[in-house]
Amino acid sequence: MKVKRVELIKGDITNLNVDAIVNAANNSLLGGGGVDGAIHKAAGPELFIECENLKGCTTGQAKITKGYKLKAKHIIHTVGPVWYGGYRDEPDLLASCYQSSLKLAKENKIKTIAFPGISTGIYGFPKDLAAVIAINETKRFINKYSYPQKVIFVAYDDDSFETYRNLLDK
Repeated sequence: MKVKRVELIKGDITNLNVDAIVNAANNSLLGGGGVDGAIHKAAGPELFIECENLKGCTTGQAKITKGYKLKAKHIIHTVGPVWYGGYRDEPDLLASCYQSSLKLAKENKIKTIAFPGISTGIYGFPKDLAAVIAINETKRFINKYSYPQKVIFVAYDDDSFETYRNLLDK
């Protein structure tokens, strides 16, 4: 029987018991709004201190920290692009977020990783296009490598859940 390596759930990424959750961070890595703020709040002040020492992160790249007070052992922080209409390489930068995050998961032998909808909140990336990129980059990666063993897409709302579900069912 083939093990299902991609899963979709609706809920709060900060409550997941996985090896790593992905934080849709800003360039400073020091917390912000949306999922970034929620992760920093749930993880506790030690996360802020570790992130200060990382000296930020460029758009499309990723860095890893401990999970602190989260159930997740690690947090992979990636900086998604702000949407400017698709004319500033936003799709390629978003694809790079998934590639960089998955590469860190592989290098750290992370078995289970959970992704939120990177750049789809305040950064304004269209949710449908972001989901296509997320799924394509993830499937491309896991078809080549054994780590991570499971990737979970976490939808925070009904619309996002349905978008991912429809794409994954194809």
